[in-house]
Amino acid sequence: MSFSVGICGLPNVGKSTLFKVLTKREVKISPRPFTTISPNIGKIEVPDERLKKIAEIVKPEKVTPTQIEFIDVAGLIKGAHKGEGLGNQFLAHLRNCDAILEVIRCFEEEGVENVLGEINPQKEIEILETELLMKDLETLEKLVKEKTKKGDKEAEILKKALEEVSKGKKLVNFLPQDILKKYQFLTGKKFVYLLNINGKTKFERPQNLDFLEINLKEEEEMIELSEKEREELGFQSKIENLIEKCYQVLDLVTFYTIAKGKEARAWTLKKGSSIIEAAEKIHSDFKKFIKAEVLNFETFLKEGGWHKAKAEGKIKIVGKDYKVEDGDIIEFKI
Repeated sequence: MSFSVGICGLPNVGKSTLFKVLTKREVKISPRPFTTISPNIGKIEVPDERLKKIAEIVKPEKVTPTQIEFIDVAGLIKGAHKGEGLGNQFLAHLRNCDAILEVIRCFEEEGVENVLGEINPQKEIEILETELLMKDLETLEKLVKEKTKKGDKEAEILKKALEEVSKGKKLVNFLPQDILKKYQFLTGKKFVYLLNINGKTKFERPQNLDFLEINLKEEEEMIELSEKEREELGFQSKIENLIEKCYQVLDLVTFYTIAKGKEARAWTLKKGSSIIEAAEKIHSDFKKFIKAEVLNFETFLKEGGWHKAKAEGKIKIVGKDYKVEDGDIIEFKI
């Protein structure tokens, strides 16, 4: 199972351009709204210096990075929660994502329609998040009605959440993780903000938000060039920063397997996951494992590899109650 990020924004803000840059794949891009009707889906490798260093020591036949799935959906407009534009389709695709990446237009370009009619990042974010809140409000009202009628114990928790959403507050702060996951509330997800700039248009930056600024048109132009040509132009891509930011926001950790030297592979888990969950990632039979050998990456690097670390007694034996830590290299014993 991949963790996924839904790319959302108003029409013509650069969502499909971002998807093209991420995947290095041709997608339909148009200066008119609603070109993206069916979602574009792509799995993107997560940049990982540790995996490169593991491979340098192990020298495996194969190196496999971990991935995040990005989903580019139709542009959202005001009234999307009522089905305006392609609203219902759009919101249904976002429900299945683990995080939401908002692309905000901070550029003027002749011939590319601006549905907002102005460059106003704060206003764009407010429109997007109001639509997500309104959809959650609609979902909560139905759930509260159903749960109250059945006398379900969840009714009271959901009533309190309904009160908070009515005040314009995101559900991520007011509901337990199990309920957020169960009902896939849109404002129960983590958010990443990307300001799509061109280096010319002036704009007022949003207040109290952590965001990345990327010139997506420039990134798109640069993928056509060789690495040497990009270096000569002094171009530094910011796309890896974005992927890393999404990984961080999703609250993920990476663990590694080295498959007796045949394959060095990175795997992704939610922070705080058990070693049983790690085992099931690799193979369903692995959940029957008796114990596992674990070596953290830093020790692996310092000792010069698995076998040298083992000879020095640096590898620990763990059981089923062990919580996987970021950078663990694991060998399961069935």
